[in-house]
Amino acid sequence: MSAPLLRGTRWADVRLHRGTLWAGLGLVVLAAVVTGYLRWAVYAYPEPTGACTSDGSCETFLGFASARDLFYEFLQNYSTGMLLIPVLIGAFVAGPVIGREMEAGTHRLAWTQSQSPARWLLSKLTVFAVLSVAGGLGLMAIFWIGRTGYEGMSDLVWADRGVYESIGPALVAYCLLGVTVGALVGLLVRRTLVALAAGGLVTGLVLLGMGSVRWELFPVQTISGPASGTSTSYTMHDLPLSSLIMDMGVHNAAGERFVAGQCSPEQMAHFPCPSDTKITGWYADYHPYSHFWYVQLIETGIVLALTAAAAYAAFRVLRRRTA
Repeated sequence: MSAPLLRGTRWADVRLHRGTLWAGLGLVVLAAVVTGYLRWAVYAYPEPTGACTSDGSCETFLGFASARDLFYEFLQNYSTGMLLIPVLIGAFVAGPVIGREMEAGTHRLAWTQSQSPARWLLSKLTVFAVLSVAGGLGLMAIFWIGRTGYEGMSDLVWADRGVYESIGPALVAYCLLGVTVGALVGLLVRRTLVALAAGGLVTGLVLLGMGSVRWELFPVQTISGPASGTSTSYTMHDLPLSSLIMDMGVHNAAGERFVAGQCSPEQMAHFPCPSDTKITGWYADYHPYSHFWYVQLIETGIVLALTAAAAYAAFRVLRRRTA
């Protein structure tokens, strides 16, 4: 009979932090229940038709005009809250998991019980990596169920912060990054509260930084056309509605780009305008929805590389501490 997966220090880690793990499981269950209920309520309580009440109120469902409006608000907040998951993982691993043991000195007990420091750290990384990925995938699946096939969710744009992370593999990579960054910070700081704050901060900064540059990781597509009407008016066409526009404006006969309202008919101060501001055409640089998976995979690869680097650094730090 094979030995159980959770034994030794892995089982001890789960037992030690079972309160937090139960809270995480409860969060996933709560998210599933609320999402399922609101999705059902959208059809059970349709939007009101006709005039509102005499006092101008249209509230029909829990203070909202309809269950659809409440569900939309919930999904917006849900996607935003998903950005906090890697941050919380980084803080938890850095503080309560690693930092507290280093501060209290209980790690030395494990090292004296026929377990090397490297295996001690590897055990913690594997346990919390698996749990973090499982929790992240569960919350992502719930968001997918809530968003997919629901009419009226067009404002939850695939490229928006939160939504982007909640529907692609990048969030799983960030969860793993939170585990390894938390371990590295915990080993370096060795103080529970300081490590908790630093672990969450570092993970959050990486998440913020990657979100700021992700759309530069893949080349944009450009669409253009001739100007129509007067020199200050132009009409865009053939631009996919689901596109993420990165830049748009007009150009002159030489192909120099500028913004019509800033440079014509009169040049506004402190704006870069060409000498010739006669509009001959328009342009738009954009990412179509087809770029979503390219950017997701590139970003996931970068984050996984950072994860591997943080894990390697954590083992190096541990080796120096125990040399």
